[in-house]
Amino acid sequence: MKRTAIFTLILGMVLINAQSTLLHAQTDLLSEETIFNDKLLLDGYAEKYTDEPIDILMEMVKDDNLNAYKMAAAVRVFRDKHSDKVFSREKAIIEKTLIRRLHRSTSAFVQVEIMHTLCLMDRYRYFNSMVPTLIRKLDHYNSAVNELAYAALLNITETGHNRAREARIVFNTLRRVLFLSRKRLANVTEPGPRLAQKLKLLRWSIKILGTQELRRLPKEVIGIL
Repeated sequence: MKRTAIFTLILGMVLINAQSTLLHAQTDLLSEETIFNDKLLLDGYAEKYTDEPIDILMEMVKDDNLNAYKMAAAVRVFRDKHSDKVFSREKAIIEKTLIRRLHRSTSAFVQVEIMHTLCLMDRYRYFNSMVPTLIRKLDHYNSAVNELAYAALLNITETGHNRAREARIVFNTLRRVLFLSRKRLANVTEPGPRLAQKLKLLRWSIKILGTQELRRLPKEVIGIL
């Protein structure tokens, strides 16, 4: 009888240890996934900072020692929550802060978030300089940067007023990019995800500028457009 009780106790302890080990393994796996998933990190920090006021967010942008993911998230929260509520002198100060950080940062995440924000704050002033750079980010080796840049470009084009000036900038940039890659495009029958992104933006610009612009594209593009 005593042996049975002891055996049951030992078996229970083994099961508890096994469950604990499995739980720790799952937690470690989740932690590793979060650490190495750039999108999850950015989204997580953005959610964490969602209630921060403008002054705190701008202090984060100014901090040279702040983690790039946290800084990019701070810019995103400012754009989504506050960028349409700043005017006059405050707006000018914030734009200056963002531009200074853009020139100093080597993080593609910070750069994309800032360029996206500046375009929405003042389209006329920043569209010409920021959008071509965002388009080139579509070819970034990091898929999270690619997705971030594409989302930014869609947001910028969809929230505008379909101005010919802006469409011309998008068209000319994509035209140069596509001419540089026309040899690879010759054998393409089904566009991959990144090429599909460029083609969608190209269609947007042609819809505004007119179909006569098709004559200015590489012949390799016409068949897949």
